[in-house]
Amino acid sequence: MAISVFDLFSIGIGPSSSHTVGPMRAARMFVTRLKKDGVLAQTASVRAELFGSLGATGHGHGTPKAVLLGLEGHSPRTVNVETADDEVERIRKSGRLRLLGAEIGDVHEIAFDEPNQLILHRRRSLPYHANGMTLFAYDSAGTPLLEKTYYSVGGGFVVDEDAVGEDRIKLDDTVLKYPFRSGDEMLRLANETGLSISSLMLENEKAWRTEEEIREGLLEIWRVMQSCVSRGMSREGILPGGLRVKRRAAATARQLRTEGDPMLHRSEWATIYAMAVNEENAAGGRVVTAPTNGAAGVLPAVLHYYMNFVPGADEDGVVRFLLAAGAIGMLFKENASISGAEVGCQGEVGSACSMAAGALAEVLGGTPEQVENAAEIGMEHNLGLTCDPVGGLVQIPCIERNGMAAVKAVTAARMAMRGDGSHKVSLDKVIKTMKETGADMKVKYKETARGGLAVNVIEC
Repeated sequence: MAISVFDLFSIGIGPSSSHTVGPMRAARMFVTRLKKDGVLAQTASVRAELFGSLGATGHGHGTPKAVLLGLEGHSPRTVNVETADDEVERIRKSGRLRLLGAEIGDVHEIAFDEPNQLILHRRRSLPYHANGMTLFAYDSAGTPLLEKTYYSVGGGFVVDEDAVGEDRIKLDDTVLKYPFRSGDEMLRLANETGLSISSLMLENEKAWRTEEEIREGLLEIWRVMQSCVSRGMSREGILPGGLRVKRRAAATARQLRTEGDPMLHRSEWATIYAMAVNEENAAGGRVVTAPTNGAAGVLPAVLHYYMNFVPGADEDGVVRFLLAAGAIGMLFKENASISGAEVGCQGEVGSACSMAAGALAEVLGGTPEQVENAAEIGMEHNLGLTCDPVGGLVQIPCIERNGMAAVKAVTAARMAMRGDGSHKVSLDKVIKTMKETGADMKVKYKETARGGLAVNVIEC
């Protein structure tokens, strides 16, 4: 299996990669399949059933909205985040769906009764993964035309039922120049070739794209991250969802600007950058999955920290940062999970913290051993982190949690840079431990909103 950095960092819509981006992609895949099979014109009705974590916290994560937009052919990357709510309101008021209309232009409109045709099963799960959904299509006589089950396995990745039992990631047999599936293999290749972690990843990325395309694609991701931080630090008000959580990034940024030299407040700025992103994510804005939406603030925050507070920072460093982060994120995706519904928030914020720590060590001039050490520190101190969103919304504790992880990533990188890269616990060991901890974790602590803060904080 081969994973590209562009699989881990994809441009999408908030508030959740597994509950918004994945279901939107799955719904779009379903209607695209109807067209491919030549039965779209015959389709008179569709039904969607959401299971496991999708059913338990789907309303808080905007999953019904995502499914409706996906059925109309919208993609997380290109959907207009400013008009998406209006599109959903039109569907709900009219009781009509334009199947694949956003893609093909021709409107195949059908009746749609959301309460009866988009069903969230709060306590039923499918066998393969906690984020499962099944879609059905029927003709005017009620005869089934297509039934497909999809799993949103974290970070916006989607696999259908045909992939069950094969792997948790989409199949890709691309031959890479320097393939590695573990931290030990990564370090061995770096030592044998004399290449840095980011250079190893760059050579592998060339299996799909030219170096110029890779650079431009990563800088586009950086521009989206910058735009997201900028929006988050300029917008105020109350976040949607009913908890009445107030945006804080903009007001805090104004306060810091009046307090003198930004270098004296670097940690606070890192926190604010992350919170700005996750406030935008909670509001359904445009974000980069890094590696998930729930953890989308950590890498942009640390990358802003690098650009704003590290002398000599430049766009070449941005590219190297994202490549190194992708190399580390790939190890988590291959060997454990980045899905909060599967292993808790350690798989989301923990993985993001590890990726950001290793990437920062890379652009600070760290050796491959120091990069691996920084990534290990970043994950080790997030082990056991539960996913217990209050109200099923990615607001409490998610927004602050990203801010804390950004600072932790900077600290981990700085600690690793003070050493020579030797340490007792390897990155591979900590990834294995994270996976085992997730398996042992009770289901109520894995994005079901049935445990932890989700039940001990009064929603008001």
